[in-house]
Amino acid sequence: MNASPVSSTTAGLAVAGCTGLAVFGPLVGLSPAWIALLVGGGLLGLTIDASQLEGMGGHLLAEALPGGKMRLRRVARHEAGHWLVAREEEMKVRRVLVGTRSCLEAGLRSNGATEFELPDQVRLPLEDLRRWSRVLQAGMVAETLLEGSARGGADDRALLGRIWGLSGQDVATAQREQRRARREVEQLLKKRLEDLDVIADRLLEGLDPELT
Repeated sequence: MNASPVSSTTAGLAVAGCTGLAVFGPLVGLSPAWIALLVGGGLLGLTIDASQLEGMGGHLLAEALPGGKMRLRRVARHEAGHWLVAREEEMKVRRVLVGTRSCLEAGLRSNGATEFELPDQVRLPLEDLRRWSRVLQAGMVAETLLEGSARGGADDRALLGRIWGLSGQDVATAQREQRRARREVEQLLKKRLEDLDVIADRLLEGLDPELT
């Protein structure tokens, strides 16, 4: 059985709301009928989130509230890092998405995504492995440089691990090359922090990230 697609954010809000109504509702004069109606509405919203919104309703709500755009700035900076380093490496980027709504419309369960043209062979030469190591770690590095830490990047690490796992290279080589790639990306992005922020702002506005 697949895990429920309901996000922890949405489920947490629903549980907290139901608990609060049950405990404090009678104290403020809410009748049991109103409490039952509100709890039922919350559960209905949770069901719709699971079936229609891929469990991302909590994220959609957070992004729609005041300050939601600032919440997405971290995501935009992460994707800007991928895009900028991919351009440096002359790797084709299919599209960059920022925001839960954009991702859901594209069929992705995510807050942001940068999609690349994947290699057409399993075992890549070492230089290509190095390029992928730089590009896939660029989002995390950009976040760390601009936000102080990286929250995103689990999918990037997983993909990078698969690429190296299929490469035929030994673990020591993979770890050494990934550390080297991260240092190289850090050096590059430290010199391009202003460009990173400009690209992130363009992505937040739904514009092409290409700098003119």
